[in-house]
Amino acid sequence: MMAGMKKLFGTDGMRGEAGRFPLDAATAREAGRSLAAHLAERLGRAPRLVAGRDTRESGGWIESAFLAGAREAGARVESAGVITTPGVAFLARTLPADAGVVISASHNPYQDNGIKIFAPSGRKLDDATERLIEADIHAGRARAGEGGRQADESDDGAGLEVDEGGGRDGEGAAGLRARYLDYLADEVADGLRLGGLTVVADCANGAASELAPALLSRLGARVVALHVSPDGRNINRDCGSLHMDELRRRVAAEGAGVGVAYDGDADRALFVDARGQVVDGDATLWVLAKRMQERGGLAGDRVVATVMSNLGLELALRSRGIELLRTDVGDKYVLEELLRAGASLGGEQSGHIIFPRTGLAGDGMLTTLNLLRVLIETGRPLGELTEGFTRLPQVLTNVRVREKLPFEEVAEVARCVRETEAALGDGGRLLLRYSGTEPLARVMIEGERQEEIERLADGLAEVIRRNLGAV
Repeated sequence: MMAGMKKLFGTDGMRGEAGRFPLDAATAREAGRSLAAHLAERLGRAPRLVAGRDTRESGGWIESAFLAGAREAGARVESAGVITTPGVAFLARTLPADAGVVISASHNPYQDNGIKIFAPSGRKLDDATERLIEADIHAGRARAGEGGRQADESDDGAGLEVDEGGGRDGEGAAGLRARYLDYLADEVADGLRLGGLTVVADCANGAASELAPALLSRLGARVVALHVSPDGRNINRDCGSLHMDELRRRVAAEGAGVGVAYDGDADRALFVDARGQVVDGDATLWVLAKRMQERGGLAGDRVVATVMSNLGLELALRSRGIELLRTDVGDKYVLEELLRAGASLGGEQSGHIIFPRTGLAGDGMLTTLNLLRVLIETGRPLGELTEGFTRLPQVLTNVRVREKLPFEEVAEVARCVRETEAALGDGGRLLLRYSGTEPLARVMIEGERQEEIERLADGLAEVIRRNLGAV
């Protein structure tokens, strides 16, 4: 990509407001054309692409534009229609296809959308190819010149039709979705029977709205399905993994054994136990790690999580002789460390859990099956299984800064950091970092006493404000 050109791909693909650059129809078409062309050059043949989307009203025309561009470059394309992000990653790996394309903005509101591309391995597209696609997009806009569409002009893809025929040799969208469900039910859930268990599933009016209830019912559970009526604009709205109050109430009202909440593309899952208590990604990792260790399946007695996972998880795992390896925030970094360390379990507090021996993409429905297997095999309720993990009090303070100097180069800040860490000792943790997108310094402290960590956080924040604060 030429110097000075805007980077379009983040850690989770291209994302933005649907209808505006880079999530307009013309750019989606150029991205599809570019991906297919570069794959064809690398492979020496026409590539095969499989695509899918969540339930946003913009998903159909963005997908159609992308696939139209790919066809122009000679690609053979298939669409699974509305399917989860990990569902597309599975199809890319098993069809096999040369790439999987997901049109989704995950947990964002319906106005946003995104384009995420998977390699056949299930890993996200390599950085080098992303840079080539970015360069082609910018070059295309430059060629349009004065007569082209402006960067902030809306393009909602009017007139584009959604093609879910699956291509000349494809099996159609329904057949592709059935492949994914069969895999979860027959392979991942092999031998798992959920008869007698009531599960409340909040599908966020998103990609799991049909798939998750069908899967759980197929395994014998009584399913109470919430938010399974997508209208294109209600995805993630007051529901799903970001809004769990209704799920908590329904679990209690139904006398359910467990509740599960997905986000819009169902690559993450959070749970509720029979008492109505939320079981987040940290608690889920704790339950799964113990069971995998008991069964000899926790490679190296290691679990991978991000710097945002609660210190309580680290202490709980340590009590079992399990080491917690921490990464930067983002499932991309969790996966990289899982593969580097040869570990078999990792994830984020948000409920994005990865089992690299099964697949390289986080999958909320797969996580649900693995957690339910622990409940069934142990005969213990989820609330009991989470015992031993105590979440430590946490405080997060943001300080607006005028510049992002390395903290260790600011003498007073560096001294205050050392003093804070000494005060916390082994019973607490300080995480100090800059926001990647805003002029903010983030101070996160965990410890045994809320009053103490608030005092320490306020003190460090004031030192940062005095030395680096915005005028």
